Amino acid sequence: MKYSYFEKGECLYFNPLTKIQSIENWKLEGQAKVNFENERLILENKLDPNIHGDNAHWVFWCPTDFPDKIIIEWDFYPLQEPGLCMMFFAATGRNGEDIFQPSLPRRQGKYPEYHSGSINALHLSYFRHKYPDERAFRTCNLRKSHGFHLVAQGADPLPPVEDADSPYHMKLVKYEGIVQFSINNLTVLEWEDEGTAYGPILNGGKIGIRQMAPMKASYENLAVYQAILKK
Repeated sequence: MKYSYFEKGECLYFNPLTKIQSIENWKLEGQAKVNFENERLILENKLDPNIHGDNAHWVFWCPTDFPDKIIIEWDFYPLQEPGLCMMFFAATGRNGEDIFQPSLPRRQGKYPEYHSGSINALHLSYFRHKYPDERAFRTCNLRKSHGFHLVAQGADPLPPVEDADSPYHMKLVKYEGIVQFSINNLTVLEWEDEGTAYGPILNGGKIGIRQMAPMKASYENLAVYQAILKK
């Protein structure tokens, strides 16, 4: 497959995620432990999934609104599994509202609130080690909401925690209908939305980190750039 080629333009946002001040305006939905070790953001569940089930999962939103045609990059360290890691992007209310608009129903980290609730978003799950079938055949999944639409899959090169040689550099491109994802410069998937089968093409909006308990992971160097498509 021939993939699209993108270059970085202007840096729209950079956050090293090294100290508590880095995330003072971020918004947590659900309950999570938020710590810093070795100048890296460490995220894990606060609630026991064996007791609280899906209530133990959560989403952590960057407060900045981003336009379309962007490249999102971050460094990822898997620390404890089983679990699942995901990035939401192009997230808005279903009528174009800010996702934190008070008129929208409150979200508390349960996945249906995000894929079949009051918001539209794209969501990429890239460390799917939660359930036995996910560990037996590992893929990165791209979904589009509103609705639980699986629109693309790619093979996941990330190893289990005991074999991880972190950090892994993640790169996610959203350019009009094109979504492209790579890990350590290896392109994992690319999909182009024609804006018909699952509703109009999504544009700008917010980005957010999701983990499924009992996943523990670390993040740093979150950056968003303008994306330039090279023909």
